[in-house]
Amino acid sequence: MPTYQLFATTPKAMETILTDELKSLGINDIKATMAGVAFQGDLETAYRACLWSRTANRILLVLSSFTVKTQDDLYKGVQQINWFEHINPEDTFAVSFSAKNSEAINNTHFGALKVKDAIVDQMRERFQKRPSIDTEQPNIRINVYLQGEQAQLSLDLSGESLHRRGYRDVNIKAPMKENLAAAMLLRCGWPEMAKQKASLIDPMCGSGTLLLEAAMIAADYAPGLLREYYGFTGWKKHDAECWKKLRMEALQRRKVGLEKLPIIVGFDQDRHTVNTALQHIANAGLQNKIHVERRDIEEAKPADSWPLGLLICNPPYGERLGDEDETAELYVKFGNTLKTRFVGWKAAMIISNPELGFRLGIRSQKPITLFNGALECKLLRFNIEENNFFIPKARNQEERIAQVMAITTTPQPALSPVADLEHDSTHDEVKISPHHESAVGAVDFANRLKKNIKKLSKWAKQHQVTCYRVYDADLPDYSAAVDIYQGEETWVNVQEYEPPKTIDQHKADQRLAGLLAEIPNVLGVNREQVFLKIRRKQRSTDQYEKHDNQGRFHVIEEGGCKLLVNFEDYLDTGLFLDHRPIRLQLQKEAKDKRFLNLFAYTGSATVHAAVGGAKSTTTVDMSNTYLQWAKNNMALNTHSGEHTFIQADCLEWLANQASQADSQHYDLIFLDPPTFSNSKR
Repeated sequence: MPTYQLFATTPKAMETILTDELKSLGINDIKATMAGVAFQGDLETAYRACLWSRTANRILLVLSSFTVKTQDDLYKGVQQINWFEHINPEDTFAVSFSAKNSEAINNTHFGALKVKDAIVDQMRERFQKRPSIDTEQPNIRINVYLQGEQAQLSLDLSGESLHRRGYRDVNIKAPMKENLAAAMLLRCGWPEMAKQKASLIDPMCGSGTLLLEAAMIAADYAPGLLREYYGFTGWKKHDAECWKKLRMEALQRRKVGLEKLPIIVGFDQDRHTVNTALQHIANAGLQNKIHVERRDIEEAKPADSWPLGLLICNPPYGERLGDEDETAELYVKFGNTLKTRFVGWKAAMIISNPELGFRLGIRSQKPITLFNGALECKLLRFNIEENNFFIPKARNQEERIAQVMAITTTPQPALSPVADLEHDSTHDEVKISPHHESAVGAVDFANRLKKNIKKLSKWAKQHQVTCYRVYDADLPDYSAAVDIYQGEETWVNVQEYEPPKTIDQHKADQRLAGLLAEIPNVLGVNREQVFLKIRRKQRSTDQYEKHDNQGRFHVIEEGGCKLLVNFEDYLDTGLFLDHRPIRLQLQKEAKDKRFLNLFAYTGSATVHAAVGGAKSTTTVDMSNTYLQWAKNNMALNTHSGEHTFIQADCLEWLANQASQADSQHYDLIFLDPPTFSNSKR
């Protein structure tokens, strides 16, 4: 057989993977270039690459290279080839043309027409008959690549892209191509893992691409075996016997390989998607080899009897506008699932946003760059071991609670590996353990909280106090403050003090999880009535900055005053508990007096003064949000007198009042200036 110059194209950043793959097929003299690999070989070598390459897009057989300075140069270069050696006049062909940095031709459609004209004119002149164009499945497909002034003309032996294995429904758009899925698996060391009978799980399997590629690798199943069309079968120089021999060899290897296939399982939350995956699996003849069922990501779990293995997936990228928060929450949940149910496993996923990978809370190996279409992505690989776990900084309070409470979750029942493929398993929801003493050792905290509440509840009842602190970092290991707020319900506000950097973060989180788990038991409240805040060294934007957007307000009552509190949107609740004595004193002294509240915050002091019988009140704060909160507080209460609310910088307002001869006079003034201000004024 003659030796040909061959070129395998591949997606950007996969050249090294393709090089290693071709070497494994016994191909030498390989040179990797941008988006492809050049090599030499006979037809058997070319056929073997078409049949066995999992990462190539196309295998091109180079017919000619020539210089193109003008449009006529392209036409003449194509006519230098004797096309009758490749097709007959009654055959069909198609042309694919691309150009880069060419001054002669920069319109690909025009370039393709020029190539077509050169071939048709040659055949018509010789035979008075011309071959037809067929863009679907022609006898041969011609590929021309023009870079600068150099053109390379090749036969596309693939016919169509090799990522089209033949098992996928062509009407279903997949989120990733098959050769990208194969590249991920090869980069993760799946071939060697499969030989060791390692298990594989895709918890977001979609239409089953990763599962099928994993099974084909493990079973020594040639990726081109299902394809019905190649670009060489209608070529005049096609060696049918050679191709038949290679296919028979591949069929035999598949038969042997399927007997030793490891456990391969996929989950997806969408029933329709699961059915699609099952159809693709059946198309590949692997219906009894791969198990797929509907299951949420939080329910993913290997059976205890399964060997440790590889969890691999293509999770959502969050590319669509508005998806960021939902996607980030998914990654946090996914990270918790990995930490609690897949310890000892390896994991891999492809992402486009590194921040999402960080939300998993597991340190990865060095990321590998891959491209999903035009989108640059990173392949993250993990060893799911406790020493690689960390708690990523939460973006909001709900996420922080989810992170900590994940430590107290109870794993799901194990999946039976022999379940019916059509079976739709139902599993219990993940629940927070109501008794967590043995898990995180919060016995000391529970005992101290019981002791404190026994003492303080009597005092609170005696003095008609509804909001008070019951624990304030009494024990060094449980560094948090716990406040009770009583209204139509009882709420508990937990403020976590940031641990020193010398304390292991995971250990601190375990202690906090134990604390949160014990509070409902000791105080007799539901878990939904416990709120968590994190007290850190404050920046100038922390304390009064909005942390969430829930807008949930609750009414409490103290000293005959009704006040609104909010446990979710801000670091503080809207009511400073340590101000209670002075608020009550103001209420006592305010009767018939003109009251001024500067730096008023939510106006609780104003409410006490008004309820105490103030002749008038003036409430000044620069924040419109807090001023509205103050107005809402006043609206909850019965009072007389005139009440004015002013949005202004308090210092500027004071200076302005002092400069006016007829400025208002006040009998009682309350000032609580902040230690800092968010304002730039």
